[in-house]
Parts: sequence; C-alpha cells; structure tokens
Amino acid sequence: MRYFMRLAYRGARYHGWQVQPDRMSVQQAIEEALTMVLHREQMSIVGAGRTDAGVNAAMMVAHFDVDTPLADTALAVRSLNGILPPDIAIQEIYPVADDAHARFDATSRTYHYYVHSEKSPFLYPLSWRMPPSGLDMELMNEAAARLLKHEDFTSFSKLHTDVNNNLCHITEAEWKPLGDGRWVFVITANRFLRNMVRAIVGTLVEVGRHKLTPDDVDRIIEARDRCAAGTSMPGHALFLHHISYES
Repeated sequence: MRYFMRLAYRGARYHGWQVQPDRMSVQQAIEEALTMVLHREQMSIVGAGRTDAGVNAAMMVAHFDVDTPLADTALAVRSLNGILPPDIAIQEIYPVADDAHARFDATSRTYHYYVHSEKSPFLYPLSWRMPPSGLDMELMNEAAARLLKHEDFTSFSKLHTDVNNNLCHITEAEWKPLGDGRWVFVITANRFLRNMVRAIVGTLVEVGRHKLTPDDVDRIIEARDRCAAGTSMPGHALFLHHISYES
C-alpha cells in the first residue's frame, strides 16, 4: 500500500534532499526514522524533488510503500516527529492509489527566494541581505517576465546532470514586496533543473545592480551556456514553497 507524506525542513545541516554516500541528507534522516517507527527492514521514500544543499522546504511531498496498511497515520506522524531532529517536521501521512507518484504526478512546483535590505540578526539565516546600494526591483521584474517566454533553461542548469532535457514551462516569476525592506521572488514551473532557481536569482540580482539588462537575460537564455548566466545565490534563503497535484 502506498502513502504520501507531507513534510517541511530547514536545510542548513543537510547536504540536500537526496541520499548521499558520505553526507547526511534529509531523505536519509527520514528513511532511518521511518524504519524505526514501522519496525521494518530499510524503508525507502521517493521525494517530489531534489533540493540542493542548504535549501529549505516549506512543503515537500514524498511517498513510501508498506505491505500492510498503517493502523494509525496520526500516530505514525507523532512517532516520526519524536525521533526526527527539530529541523525536520512531518505534517501529514495519507493513503493514495498504488500508482500515485510524488514526483511524476506533481503538476507544478513553486519556489520562494527571500531578500531583505536592513541588517537583521533574525532574518539572515533564512533571507539574503541585498547590497547597501539596494536593487532595482522594477527592472528585475521586467527581466523576470522574460523567463516566461522561454523553455530551454540550459544556461541556468548545473552541468552534467542526469536529465533528458532542460525544458521547463515557467508560469510565474515575480519579485513581490513583503514590507519593511523585504522582498520575495516567487517562481512556479512544471519542473526545475538543478541549481536553476539560484542561478536565475543571481542573474536577476545582476540586473538589479544595473550590470545586466532585461535584454541581456534573453541573450543569456538563448546562449544555452551556464557560463553566460550570473553566479548562483546562497541556498539558505531559498524555499521549496508548494507542490501542486491534480488531485
């Protein structure tokens, strides 16, 4: 029987979502806890995506299979949260169809990247402080709108990945004010490439610094060359915010 698991985590201590041979990952921590709670041999879970090292998730979805139905999913959630460290929280476990897939059935994913203007001892762990000179957010939004016209995002992808193509359908890309000098970049697509959001934000920041223009963003995308784009932004301010499914 298959179950979906909805969870959240802070990525600072982990080397990304996916299991790594010699470093702790979010997936590994959950699989170890799930194995203990269900008293079974090594459990495995499949996530809806693979966040990079240091990246957070306000919402992640994963699925796992068991031979017999869980007697009490709410109890399983409480038991997992009792074992897992404070920076990983299981929010819900619920049964799904046997062929439901956390990754392949997802119709869209939304990421948030947070920035702030004034130095703050409370914001810096989960938000990036912009340069003292500030950023031209209006120009950055003009550049962000260009993303919706393109499909091949090779220029924003980490090299030598295991995907078949670099095509993504972006439906939203916008910097939104949060007040008090805080902004969030919201981007939604059917899929994302490795390092894609951080590379896009890094390029938009260069636009905000007036080192690039919106027209340059078009040229960077059309070049299909990672070296043409801006530097990747730090992962600590990036959140996988939402994952959508048809049902």
